[in-house]
Amino acid sequence: MSAQISDSIEEKRGFFTRWFMSTNHKDIGVLYLFTAGLAGLISVTLTVYMRMELQHPGVQYMCLEGMRLVADAAAECTPNAHLWNVVVTYHGILMMFFVVIPALFGGFGNYFMPLHIGAPDMAFPRLNNLSYWLYVCGVSLAIASLLSPGGSDQPGAGVGWVLYPPLSTTEAGYAMDLAIFAVHVSGATSILGAINIITTFLNMRAPGMTLFKVPLFAWAVFITAWMILLSLPVLAGGITMLLMDRNFGTQFFDPAGGGDPVLYQHILWFFGHPEVYMLILPGFGIISHVISTFARKPIFGYLPMVLAMAAIAFLGFIVWAHHMYTAGMSLTQQTYFQMATMTIAVPTGIKVFSWIATMWGGSIEFKTPMLWALAFLFTVGGVTGVVIAQGSLDRVYHDTYYIVAHFHYVMSLGALFAIFAGTYYWIGKMSGRQYPEWAGQLHFWMMFIGSNLIFFPQHFLGRQGMPRRYIDYPVEFSYWNNISSIGAYISFASFLFFIGIVFYTLFAGKPVNVPNYWNEHADTLEWTLPSPPPEHTFETLPKPEDWDRAQAHR
Repeated sequence: MSAQISDSIEEKRGFFTRWFMSTNHKDIGVLYLFTAGLAGLISVTLTVYMRMELQHPGVQYMCLEGMRLVADAAAECTPNAHLWNVVVTYHGILMMFFVVIPALFGGFGNYFMPLHIGAPDMAFPRLNNLSYWLYVCGVSLAIASLLSPGGSDQPGAGVGWVLYPPLSTTEAGYAMDLAIFAVHVSGATSILGAINIITTFLNMRAPGMTLFKVPLFAWAVFITAWMILLSLPVLAGGITMLLMDRNFGTQFFDPAGGGDPVLYQHILWFFGHPEVYMLILPGFGIISHVISTFARKPIFGYLPMVLAMAAIAFLGFIVWAHHMYTAGMSLTQQTYFQMATMTIAVPTGIKVFSWIATMWGGSIEFKTPMLWALAFLFTVGGVTGVVIAQGSLDRVYHDTYYIVAHFHYVMSLGALFAIFAGTYYWIGKMSGRQYPEWAGQLHFWMMFIGSNLIFFPQHFLGRQGMPRRYIDYPVEFSYWNNISSIGAYISFASFLFFIGIVFYTLFAGKPVNVPNYWNEHADTLEWTLPSPPPEHTFETLPKPEDWDRAQAHR
């Protein structure tokens, strides 16, 4: 994506200086989005390979005799369980640490949060540059880990993305150590970004922009930054203990030496459950702006929406052990975590019903971003989450495909759909060129149908008792697995089509000649700027009359 060059010094910058040494928040946001897209392509490819293997009973592709891309019934195939575990592990690690948070928080957050509050840039521009390049190092370490010697004398670490001991402490090779370092570096870049976001939000708002006149996306990114700042150091401590157990003879998680592997589960999930909301809260902000724009109405209940996000963030820190009902806990503990978990449905419901109220009576325009917002099926994942909040039911569904379906309705049809909504909503603003509407809508329908075909049948597989993370299964599970795999192929084709749409838009899309190419209800400050925005924005700070009429939330 290009940005307008405002003076002769900037015109002399080459490609390397512009993109590798930039401290401009807009350039860094674009870099985050581009790198997250590459990591996402790798992760989605691993997903398709998993679904190829699971389409039919028996092992056809992941063989000890060698990986295959075409099934050969006549050739011998000894199941390669390590390869399967590696594919599952790196799909999770890449998606959780290197795709969704960097795209929503690092990409859209860096680009639009300063614009929404009228700030010239981030508070610490050089720190912003450092956090991006640490992110690149983290992605590189993760890919290096995938290709490095691991267990069973094969590449990669096959322990699952949660890195549970004793699997992670006994896995041979240094692929496991590189994976832990990759997560460490990912945490460092997120913490640095969070410090920058918090400082910018609190200190660089436009004159007269009080806290409760800040747009919802900026609020979402700000609250997410606090969650990152409070939870990631806990994970850092846990995986540091893993490294110590692996390399320095400590026994934090080894029962033979007085350690406790369940301690790691508490550490991981104290970070892991807030992470779910770190992934989804920026998406909430994007969806709020998209719905308000295309319903042609101000968002309903602005203040309750802000308070609901803050409540979700707070409650996210006190429900972690609902992931651990089967690890053993007292009835009193289980009762508390059940009640606390179900309480999160209240602020989440406030957001969902506020979106519905915003659309009610509005003049809805079904452009591509609005389609993604309407298909934002986080609610389905939330409803199934209330189901498995019950300890008695969770004992039945734990480690079955019901959990896979629940989680991916939150992540894939939640956070990922929010990324697509934000991309189509803002790509014209970022690039100065607009996507073809027919192509965006075709991509939406392909992805919507494909994603639901993947994950909705997995609820049935879970109810039938199919365990997750298995390379093979009895023939009784074949019907829904076949449908799920067909959905994966459709979704993968739609993702490749999306990449084509992005490149077509950047190089041949219809030029955007107006600041606001949607309507008057796209009312945040970026819509007062040219498309694309100039290299330096708000060198003269916006006055209240520039934004207050549009931001008068009551």
